[in-house]
Amino acid sequence: MMEEARPDRVRAHVWVSGRVQGVCFRAYAEDEAAFRKVAGWIRNAPDGRVEAVFEGDRPSVEAMIQWCHRGSPASRVTGVEVAWETPRGERGFGVRH
Repeated sequence: MMEEARPDRVRAHVWVSGRVQGVCFRAYAEDEAAFRKVAGWIRNAPDGRVEAVFEGDRPSVEAMIQWCHRGSPASRVTGVEVAWETPRGERGFGVRH
């Protein structure tokens, strides 16, 4: 579901590399996004990375990106790529399959 884009919102498209699949990375990210009131989604990418979109106020989105550098307790992050995009009015946060 989408809502009208607001000028105070930002959107980051993120790809996380390393040992990030099969280690509850997505579940922990979903909890972190709920805590920070960030909208978007996260999924396992076919190439072994995790792909995510975070949308919300800049401090919260930047905090999610920093969280991605740490990841879940069992993950071992080796890289985080970020592409800033135009916000699309995402609502809620979910794991995509």
